[in-house]
Amino acid sequence: MTYQDQLTPWIIYQLLPNAERQVVTRFRRRNDADGYLKVLRQTRPNAEFVVAFMAKTAPAQPSNEDSPEKELIKA
Repeated sequence: MTYQDQLTPWIIYQLLPNAERQVVTRFRRRNDADGYLKVLRQTRPNAEFVVAFMAKTAPAQPSNEDSPEKELIKA
């Protein structure tokens, strides 16, 4: 995920046939995305759109029972 994508996590997708989707645009705030979605639905009533939030996922850390962090948490 690029830095620009992290700044604009709200995405409007156009839903296409065969379970495909196409990114229309991205926004920083949910209310901006909802406002633009309203305009899209008025101008293109036959198309289907959806707003989604794309969160950055943290990499999973391996479980190590002997790690010092675990000892600090237990104490």
